[in-house]
Amino acid sequence: MAKFLAELLGCTLPDKGTPPLFECRSQPHLGMRPSSKQRPSFFGTLSKERAVLDNRLDTMPQTPPFTGQLNSGSYNKNLYQTKEEGYPGLYYNDNNLVSGSLEALIHHLVPTVDYHPDRTYIFTFLLSSRLFIHPYELMSKVCHLCTEQQRLGDPQADKVFRKIAPKILQLLTEWTETFPYDFRDERMMRSLKELTHRLASGDEVNNGTDIFIVSQMSQGLIRRLTVLSQYEEALGKINATAAERLTVLKAKPQAAIQRDLLSICNDPFTVAQQLTHIELERLSYIGPEEFVQAFVHKDPLDNDKNCFSDHKKASNLEAYVDWFNRLSYLVATEICMPGKKKHRARVIEFFIDVARECFNIGNFNSLMAIISGMNMSPVSRLKKTWSKVKTAKFDILEHQMDPSSNFYNYRTALRGATQRSITANSSREKIVIPFFSLLIKDIYFLNEGCANRLQNGHINFEKFWELAKQVSEFMTWKKVECPFEKDRKILQYLLTAPVFTEDALYLASYESEGPENNMEKDRWKSLRCV
Repeated sequence: MAKFLAELLGCTLPDKGTPPLFECRSQPHLGMRPSSKQRPSFFGTLSKERAVLDNRLDTMPQTPPFTGQLNSGSYNKNLYQTKEEGYPGLYYNDNNLVSGSLEALIHHLVPTVDYHPDRTYIFTFLLSSRLFIHPYELMSKVCHLCTEQQRLGDPQADKVFRKIAPKILQLLTEWTETFPYDFRDERMMRSLKELTHRLASGDEVNNGTDIFIVSQMSQGLIRRLTVLSQYEEALGKINATAAERLTVLKAKPQAAIQRDLLSICNDPFTVAQQLTHIELERLSYIGPEEFVQAFVHKDPLDNDKNCFSDHKKASNLEAYVDWFNRLSYLVATEICMPGKKKHRARVIEFFIDVARECFNIGNFNSLMAIISGMNMSPVSRLKKTWSKVKTAKFDILEHQMDPSSNFYNYRTALRGATQRSITANSSREKIVIPFFSLLIKDIYFLNEGCANRLQNGHINFEKFWELAKQVSEFMTWKKVECPFEKDRKILQYLLTAPVFTEDALYLASYESEGPENNMEKDRWKSLRCV
């Protein structure tokens, strides 16, 4: 796939480098704070080669600059309406774009001589537009609108096109950096090649700079897609290894159980650090569009457009949810596996300490997965084991993740971690890993609670400003590089150690502490007969 894309764009395929998991990231560094020396692209830390483009952008007419994250009530006040009123069909309230027809919003995305869309709008529209139009169709329309400004027979058309070329390149750069997975579609790549070829053609003085920028953008896109392919391949191997070890465990249960996590590492802080490595690595590959595609429904105004699930270009969100479930079951397996009560109690206390360290780091997803594992019925029913456990620390952690009042305590802690990240003096303080299932739930209810279209058929853009606000915060969290040293042995165990199914957990639990009532006795008998 990567080779085909490289040939299509006419650029050299970069060296793969080191492909193993935990060594490479598919996304550019994601930052949104403007610098006096460099102007970052929306959600992208600028590489040195982008400085050439930025210097040219300083002189172009543009909407007010993006001044911060979409994290305040005024996040959409960066909108700017040209004096010519642009393309009809956009509606504003208090100078904020609130709705518009799809065609008007597409026109609002495309720069002209006197106008350039701000980065908040570019991100928000590219994120939400896939609910109404396929990305390749949007790219085709953008290409058409851009080239339309180079009208045949108009002697000034070529000069006009050359003036807007840097703006179009900025738009394409934002698209390829923030939504690279869209370009796994060959139709997207063909449209991109067509437009960039037109931008880099001609005899203008600035043409050399345009060619350089196009080359850098194209090769950067190929690198991201290549890294994604390597990640998916590595993930497949990890899952295959885990499945193979589970098969061995089923065939020879006693022979297979020779190691547990405590035998590999008995330091809770080190285990919490390695869990954070896995979390940040998997977070980094989730594209912002995956949040939207997870809840896509049929557009009521288009009978031919079904849910875009058949056009999904990545499944990293699902893989991350699978990781949460695996960690929960791994914790339960580690607790139920030992035959001695004293050992089981020690494992429980160890995971309580790991969960506490995760909380201190800001790794709320691993924290919740550990708590979920310890609250599984096969574990929670081990009353004799729990009687040997000092549960004060566990009670505190459960209080922090208490679901009452819509997870009020957790949300308070998350705000504290986010504030710490903003004012961080070290890379460790920047870590914020949210409880992912709750983040998905929040986005789901935002999507379900507001209509995509208004009664007049216009797109409800107020809703998508709010959606972009939530996703942009996630984009900031996922950019963080893990500062901890890797321990390959621990990582390998966490990712590939066999985990029990629910039935196997119950069976191990009953064998450790016998059934206490008739229902448990009946279940135990049925499990033993399988």
